[in-house]
Amino acid sequence: MIVVAGEALIDLVPQGTGALAALRPALGGGPYNTAVALGRLGSPAAFCSRVSHDAFGEALLDRLRETGVDVSPVQRGAEPTTLAVASVGADGSAAYSFYVDGTADRLFSAPTVLPSGTRAVSFGTCSLVLEPGASAYEELLRESAARGVFTALDPNIRAGLIPDPDAYRARFKSWLPSVSLLKLSAEDAEWLGGTPREWLAGGPAAVVVTRGGAGLTAYTRDGEYSVPGERVEVVDTIGAGDTVNAALLHGLAVRDALGAEAVAALGPEGWAGLLGFAARAAAVTCSRAGAEPPYAHELAD
Repeated sequence: MIVVAGEALIDLVPQGTGALAALRPALGGGPYNTAVALGRLGSPAAFCSRVSHDAFGEALLDRLRETGVDVSPVQRGAEPTTLAVASVGADGSAAYSFYVDGTADRLFSAPTVLPSGTRAVSFGTCSLVLEPGASAYEELLRESAARGVFTALDPNIRAGLIPDPDAYRARFKSWLPSVSLLKLSAEDAEWLGGTPREWLAGGPAAVVVTRGGAGLTAYTRDGEYSVPGERVEVVDTIGAGDTVNAALLHGLAVRDALGAEAVAALGPEGWAGLLGFAARAAAVTCSRAGAEPPYAHELAD
């Protein structure tokens, strides 16, 4: 079981150009997309969050159930669902404005137990920024690592939500001793102001940096390994990084490598296969509108 901890929200995606283009609601949130992608790839997965009782919240949970994701760890609340208004650039890249005040996922509290058989827990995005929930997710991250559970972190920086960048950067560094796998984009890395080697020294067994169409690079204490991006006609990049998260976790799980020593032992061939799989998965997501990660059969050789 891979548990994904973090927010579920509604992306409002423009259906045309201009500031007043019609907006289409789409199910989203970085952790939510990761959970859906894991389910579609065939990994046993569970979602750990706090979700509204409103119609958007019900739709979010319905899709998880349809994808085979266990929603029993989900907490519920009467507060509304978080909204993210997307804007899509000419190159398909997405930017977001958030409506988060008083929403359900901000009131998440750390669970006392995780689902039976949990082998890994994944964290990231808004849930590690917005209090009071951020402290609860941080508590879950540290407790999971202390129990020997494999942990994955994708900071997925949303700068507009971070009032004190320096404080967040310091907090990010404090998480690293509790992180097994750090995945982030080149843009995230630039904003954070560190290097993969510095972050490796802080604790993770591996750091994976995504560079859009240029591909992915994994950094470990034994070396670095890169694969090119998959060529595809990009519709938009919504959910691409979340798909990479899921593909990495799924690939490690099928290799029985959800552990620091196993990650270190992957070597060039193992990393080439894992990163190549993640690149193919992300390309499928980029080839269609919104966060629509691939199913396992779409990635079969």
